[in-house]
Amino acid sequence: MAKKIAKSIISLFGGLTSLWYGKYLIMFIISLMPILELRGGLIAAALMDAPILPSFIVCFIGNIIPIPFILWFITKIFAFIKAKSNKLGKLVTKIENKAKSKKDKIERLKYLGLVLFVGIPLPGTGAWTGCLIAALLGMDKKKSCLAAILGVIMAGIIMLIFSYGILGVIIK
Repeated sequence: MAKKIAKSIISLFGGLTSLWYGKYLIMFIISLMPILELRGGLIAAALMDAPILPSFIVCFIGNIIPIPFILWFITKIFAFIKAKSNKLGKLVTKIENKAKSKKDKIERLKYLGLVLFVGIPLPGTGAWTGCLIAALLGMDKKKSCLAAILGVIMAGIIMLIFSYGILGVIIK
């Protein structure tokens, strides 16, 4: 699924690839997005035949930028939305419930659980969801930030192997 979405985004922003930094901008945008994150960015990098190290750095930066904002502000933003809008409040409650349904994966092992949750690239995991769960559980923000960053590094290494190794062989 990530490959299909990455291909769609590449084609949507395909004109950017004519710029020297265009491929990196596309990877960066994909890595900022919830659900796709660094995983989708590295798949896009492999699909665009971008060099490994700069691609990893760009995707890593794109994926870690939202982490502190989620950890420090998401609960306040959610509370504000629920107080101001009934329809959006229901959506926020649904998002919170979805995140809380995965909390046992983190709660038992605390920060190691957060590293593993963010770092093992499975559907429904990643920095966005992991940090949302950490914020909802009231975990220490600085430790959670470090754990999420370590998880992003772990996911990046796994996805490099997948995107440039296994996927690279399939594409070529």
